[in-house]
Amino acid sequence: MTGLVAAVDGSKPATAALEWAADDARRRGAALRIVHVREPWAHQYPFHAVEGFADSYGEFCEGVLAAAAERAHEVAPDLEVTTELAEGTVVETLRAASAGADALVVGSRGTGGFSGLVLGSVGLGLTGHAPVPVVVVRRPHRDEYHEVVVGFDGSPHSEAALEFAFEEARARRARVHAVYAWEAPIFSPFATGYTATMHEVFDEESRSARLRLAPWREKHPDVPLVESAVFGHPVPALAEASLVADLVVVGSRGLGGVRGALLGSVSHAVLHRAHCPVAVVRLPEGKR
Repeated sequence: MTGLVAAVDGSKPATAALEWAADDARRRGAALRIVHVREPWAHQYPFHAVEGFADSYGEFCEGVLAAAAERAHEVAPDLEVTTELAEGTVVETLRAASAGADALVVGSRGTGGFSGLVLGSVGLGLTGHAPVPVVVVRRPHRDEYHEVVVGFDGSPHSEAALEFAFEEARARRARVHAVYAWEAPIFSPFATGYTATMHEVFDEESRSARLRLAPWREKHPDVPLVESAVFGHPVPALAEASLVADLVVVGSRGLGGVRGALLGSVSHAVLHRAHCPVAVVRLPEGKR
């Protein structure tokens, strides 16, 4: 394992992300690198006017990293932790810093976020763009359900998500719950045999899901896999499944994605509606 990268900025969501990353690195037997990005122009911000901030921006940055490293060791005392103070634009710098890592973990929004927003510009800028899976953590997640939910539609992006879901489930000694959702074909409910036709469609799609997932059971025999065939839009199905999940994993885009788009509508919506951390997984460079 190469290790995980956690981005910190002193905000509560970033602290929740750090705690998640430290715990996940402990499970994986991996190292954790904590990165704080110092924006070149940020010394112009009036940090001195905010109670609790250090007198200088440089001291503030060093303090953020020191506090994060201390918290990581509280979560996982034996964890190998390193820190990095990088300079540049936040999204581009974190993208570069995460190259070669197992995953990049970020808070849903940081110190520059607007109150009420679920996902900030940094989280949105990284998901679908970073070279590694990006885990977005909104709040501390204390309960353990021993289940990793993954959205699956048979696309290459969803297969990349499924591979990451198995890695996470194995580390957590959990099961994978693959949610296979599709929307109904357009039939008139008054057409002859409408009910029978819909049952046939449901049975056929359910069989298709089982067949597509069968090789994954063979590939990962040590990780339990269950599937749900859902008649409807995938976002509500994944949001509901996230209520009793430790993590939801989605591909950066699926079968319905617009070619060239870096983040699809389903993954974008799940980031906003899930009740647990969300991992967005891109295809490896050579397979896009």
